[in-house]
Parts: sequence; structure tokens; C-alpha cells
Amino acid sequence: MKPVAIFRFSPEEGPGYFTAFLDAQGIPWRLIAIDQGEAVPSGVGEFSGICMMGGPMSVNDPLPWIQKLCVVIRDAFVKDIPLIGHCLGGQLISKALGGRVRQNAVKEIGWSQVFPIPSVEATRWFGADTDTAFTVFQWHGETFSIPMQAQLIASNRYCQHQIVSFGPHLAMQCHIEMTPPMIASWCAHWAQDAAGLPEQPNIQTPDVILNQIDQALPKLRQLADQLYFQWVTNLKH
Repeated sequence: MKPVAIFRFSPEEGPGYFTAFLDAQGIPWRLIAIDQGEAVPSGVGEFSGICMMGGPMSVNDPLPWIQKLCVVIRDAFVKDIPLIGHCLGGQLISKALGGRVRQNAVKEIGWSQVFPIPSVEATRWFGADTDTAFTVFQWHGETFSIPMQAQLIASNRYCQHQIVSFGPHLAMQCHIEMTPPMIASWCAHWAQDAAGLPEQPNIQTPDVILNQIDQALPKLRQLADQLYFQWVTNLKH
């Protein structure tokens, strides 16, 4: 099988559990470290799928690789090569396919729940259990609009567009790839990212975030396995 291309935009926002999942399935992958100056590939023919991770930048920033990557995303979309985006990655998918990225009404930081929106599409991704909330991890201040004929399949009260799907593609505002080291690393930046914000339920403190790992991470893994399993069924061989 051709490898899955994984685009990393920050050394602290790597693929995490996503590559552990691929390894367990025997699926090859290739890391493309944009944060280290690696070039955006000119095409998608050598990849079975395209994955994009998170990052501290905005897709609206004047970074030279953003437009190049949007070309790759559109190429993959046309060729039905599955796309999956985590947070910034989901925003990149939306932007490339005609959506818009803007400031969300509030920031979300820490563990939270997203609620499936019952539909045939939601059942395809989440399985039969679409009546209960799923645990995810959040660290964002922007949100994306739903592009083209995409369908919203999960939402919450603080950011409406949490998980969007269209065919074999999945764009997420939330994070499902987290590992304990990643969580600890991000928490070290909490004071900077939450500076000046009032205490509110959508922003957890580092103590709360770290103390919930043992309880929340197994639930996050369950959701990640479900979504990743569905995603890899469409990889190009």
C-alpha cells in the first residue's frame, strides 16, 4: 500500500495516537514536517490518504505553504484520496474546498464533549451509538464553515462545527489524536493561550486537564479507533 501522508505544522502537534493506530493496522505512513521546512509535495499520486495535524497558526496567515497545501487538498478531493484533518487540519480542508475560517465566539481548551447529529452519515462514522456524547480534546480559538456538500455530524454548545464529513473525508475542529506527553506539552503553554480570559466552563486549567487524563483518555481512544477505522477503509491501494 502507498503510505498515508501526515502533514505536521508544529513540533508539539505531531500525529500522536494516529500513527500508533496506523502502525497497529500495518498501514505505512510518511511524515511531512512543514515546521522543519519540508516542501509540500507537488501531487498526491504517491499517497493512499492525506492527514493534517494541528498548529498554533491560522489558515488565514500569509504563510507560503498554505496555498500550496490547499492545492494538494483539492487534488486529493477530486481523486477521492481520503482526507482527515485535526483542528488546524480540519480548517485547512474547509478553506481549500471553499469554506471560511474565522474567530469562534469563545476559545475551547481542555476536555469536552461533542454530540452526534443523528443521520445516516453520522451512523456511518460513529457506528450505532449516536445518542450519547463523545469525549474529545480541544485547544482552539477559530472555527470553520461547512464546505461544499459536506455534512455536520457532531457539534457542541461552544463551537457548532466540530466534525464534518463528506464521502471518505473527515474534517474535525476537535482533537482525537492526543497522548499524555502531548497534553502535558500543550498545558505548558496554557498561560499564554488563555491569557486574560475569564474563568469559564469551556476553558479548563492545566490541573483539571491533567487530572482527567486517566478518566478521559480511554474514552478518547474509543472514539479515535472508531473514526480512524472508518477512515482507513477508503485508503487507496
